[in-house]
Amino acid sequence: MRASMDAAGRLVIPSEIRRQAGLRPGMALDVRWHDGRIEIEPGTLPVELVRKGRLLVAVPRTEIEQLTTETVEETRRELARERATGN
Repeated sequence: MRASMDAAGRLVIPSEIRRQAGLRPGMALDVRWHDGRIEIEPGTLPVELVRKGRLLVAVPRTEIEQLTTETVEETRRELARERATGN
């Protein structure tokens, strides 16, 4: 797919690529120049490791959106569709 960049350096990532990559509006992205390529990937979520009893748990350092049953079910359906079509 082709995209263009405007004078301010903004690039519109095609919707199909955003969907496949799981990119959402407002999501932090890591952008870097590597071996002659521009690489863009979802930013990592900063976490702190906290001991809870005998377990070490990763706790987000920033407020994140609550995971809902609807989100889990939509992700499950999407994965099932991808597996069925081989994409």
